[in-house]
Amino acid sequence: MRRRDVVTLVAAALAAPRALHSQSNAVHRIGFLGNSTAALEANLIGPFREGLRALGYVEGKNLLIEYRWAEGDYKRFPALVSELARAHVEIIVTAGTPASVAVQRGAPSIPLVMVAVGDPVGTGLVKSLAVPGGNSTGLTSIAPDLEGKRLQLLAEIVPKLAHVALLMNPGNPFHVTAERQAQAAAKTLGVRLDDVGVRETAELGRAFDTITRNRPDAFIMLADRVFLHDRKQIADFAAKNRLPAVYAYRELVEAGGLMAFGPNYAEMHRRAAAYVDRILRGAKPGDLPIELPTKFELIVNMKAAKALDLTIPQSVLVRADVIIR
Repeated sequence: MRRRDVVTLVAAALAAPRALHSQSNAVHRIGFLGNSTAALEANLIGPFREGLRALGYVEGKNLLIEYRWAEGDYKRFPALVSELARAHVEIIVTAGTPASVAVQRGAPSIPLVMVAVGDPVGTGLVKSLAVPGGNSTGLTSIAPDLEGKRLQLLAEIVPKLAHVALLMNPGNPFHVTAERQAQAAAKTLGVRLDDVGVRETAELGRAFDTITRNRPDAFIMLADRVFLHDRKQIADFAAKNRLPAVYAYRELVEAGGLMAFGPNYAEMHRRAAAYVDRILRGAKPGDLPIELPTKFELIVNMKAAKALDLTIPQSVLVRADVIIR
């Protein structure tokens, strides 16, 4: 199905007239399964809560949110999902593929709203984007050739780019597709691409040693919540070793990294509130189309570029949504 058709279906599904729950005495309880910590995901939780308030939900009055945080350790997901099930939440909201898989496996009877899930069809989370089926719906971060676009950005800013390290998580089912995209783009550009796997924070040191030993010209980072959790360590490593990098999340650039390109994740969390609202009012998750990203952001850190002795071409700067000076 074409992107335009899916977007049209989403708009129709979510635009039904809504009676604000602030006018009802019902108190709804939903769960939010976070990948890292409340502090590290504050910029995502904030828009989600704002979206709920705009729909008439007032925390402590007609809505209770049960938060559970994995602190960057995916092995904690099963236990956290069980906790949310015992809390009798009506919906679980989470971001990313590993957390979504954990909810489907551990609490399949609870409706799931996925935010920024990688490839929900390819990883078996839903049957299709238009009609997900089952008990899951939400928003996907997948886009055609996203990894290729990040690699192309590196080629534009790094003279004679020939060797790139790819930071990925072998435990993330989506990375199978993303890695294939990246390798295809690297072949087109004539660039050698080396995979460096990290499943959890404890493996970062070994990954850094591998990258340092292989001496690439730069590296790219796939979208994974472990990496978002460890943003400071990754950005500091790149700066210390003078490695240009393009990241999946703007938070890495805000932590001192060079560039990021990807969907607007804060806006996706805000949009997730509409899915919660529809399900609480009786919609079946499997009938609500998966929403595709419509806005992508390019973030450039000029301070980091100066530290790396890189000149960012004007052709890149004019495409940037945010420039940190």
